[in-house]
Amino acid sequence: MTVNALIFDFDGLILDTEAPDFESWQRIYRQHGLDFPFDNWASIVGGSSASDFDPHTHLEDMIGQKLDRDTRELLRSKAYLKHIEQQPVLPGVIDYLDNAERRNMRLAVASSSPQDWVHGHLTRLGLFERFHIIKTADDVEKTKPDPELFSSVMHEFELSPGEGIVFEDSPNGILAAQAAGLYCVAVPNPLTARLDLSRADLQLASLAEMSLGDLLKMVEA
Repeated sequence: MTVNALIFDFDGLILDTEAPDFESWQRIYRQHGLDFPFDNWASIVGGSSASDFDPHTHLEDMIGQKLDRDTRELLRSKAYLKHIEQQPVLPGVIDYLDNAERRNMRLAVASSSPQDWVHGHLTRLGLFERFHIIKTADDVEKTKPDPELFSSVMHEFELSPGEGIVFEDSPNGILAAQAAGLYCVAVPNPLTARLDLSRADLQLASLAEMSLGDLLKMVEA
């Protein structure tokens, strides 16, 4: 079957927002003499419905006292956002968009993050208008690993699952893509490379590792 649509995750796939997020929490935990638990954090990467881990609550439980959550989050967010704004679009993403447009393919973003977050960063990066559909947590009842985000994109495209490829960087995203019946390419960033991405159909170090043309030949074969 011919592939007619590409669906991209946002966080960690188009823009590395995940390493700055993890590092911001690491700094806060170290201020209290603690290590930020990678395994707990990993359970919420790429989706929110599979884990109830909350870094704020966990920290308070560890130190045995309540903290000024609002002030702490304000300071953390300020440093976090400054770090993100210095991040470039991840390797290969622009080439894939350019090549997909030349092939008249449909392009979408499907993210478990809020709409204002995804739309804001895509606009800042000059990428918003390049996608035909952008689905976020505000558009569905359940986020990844539930397949609703991906299924709704393919439904609006009026395409069957066999006509789409998903690019993901997290186990939650991979599970969602597979549940939606879509071919999934795992493209981890340095942090999510530490996670188990073995359920993906293919894993690349970055989108720059394989051209879109070569990927389509392999998938369509």
